[in-house]
Order: sequence, then structure tokens, then C-alpha cells
Amino acid sequence: MNLTEKQTSSELIFDGKVVHLYRDTVELPDGSSSVREIVKHIGAVCVIPLTDDGDVILERQYRYAVGQILTEIPAGKLDAPDEDFAEAALRELREETGAVPRELIDLGDYYGSPAIMGERIRMFLARGLSFRETDLDEGEFLEVFRMPLSDAVRAVMNGEIPDGKTQCAILRAARLTGVGA
Repeated sequence: MNLTEKQTSSELIFDGKVVHLYRDTVELPDGSSSVREIVKHIGAVCVIPLTDDGDVILERQYRYAVGQILTEIPAGKLDAPDEDFAEAALRELREETGAVPRELIDLGDYYGSPAIMGERIRMFLARGLSFRETDLDEGEFLEVFRMPLSDAVRAVMNGEIPDGKTQCAILRAARLTGVGA
């Protein structure tokens, strides 16, 4: 069965610094048409830094859109559409935590809300960490802390970590490393 929708027109509604909102008309698989409002985003990365003793380096950060302080793994947007995901992950990890890994493992892509948003987040696991100074972006405020990976898995499963990319990366890293809840 063909499930593909074909864009027939596109209108830019809002052109922001980070997001771009479009209203597209699409042809559906049955030949009828529909409207899709979508947010385009340059893309992002997230990294689950795992210390040699099994701790995950996490961050607490206030997220204005949800009005809460959330627990997350280090993450950030690409600087350019063609930026290498691994290079961006290494940059964000160092800037936010000071960590520099010996090994960076690709954990795949995460799409947070694919019905309305095209943001692609590439997830990574970082191991063999050494530490340097942090270099936060202007206006970025975080609290960095450590938690055993097994406790982070429990926190995800108990609903204490609501951030989707962080949940997914923690569970993938736990599966990859054989750590359970």
C-alpha cells in the first residue's frame, strides 16, 4: 500500500531563528488533498555521557515552553544543516559538561513529534570520559550532576524524567551496556 503524501504547495507562515512554520497542501494516497502545518528545524544532537564507574552525566535546565525544570542529557542544535552529527555531539558535550570521550557510539535518530515537527535528533553514547572546562552558550543555565545508569533507568520507568530524547537514549544505553532497572 502506498502511504506517501506528495506536497503540492507550501507557504512559509513564520520564519524564526530556530524554527520555521509552514502550511503545506498535500495530495493523499487516495488522490484527495489535505493541509499540513509543520515546523522545520535544522536538527540536533543529544549525548548520554557514561562514566567508567557507570554514572550518567545529566543536567537540570528550566524549559520555558513547559514551565518546568527538566532532567535531560546534554543536547543542542546543529550549527549548520550540513554539520556532522558526531562533531556537533562532541561540541555540545564539551560545552555543557566539560567531558571529552574516547568513544562515541551512534544510537540512532529520535523524532519527538513527527506529526508536526521535522526535527531530527541524533543520539550518541559517550564513554571513556576525561574532563575539561565547560563553555556554556550565552543565556544557557544548567546544573550538571551524576546518577548511576541503573537509577536513571528507574527514573525513566517511574515517570520522573519526562524528556523523550533523554528517556530513549537512557534506555538504549542501558540495553547496549547490559544495565537493568
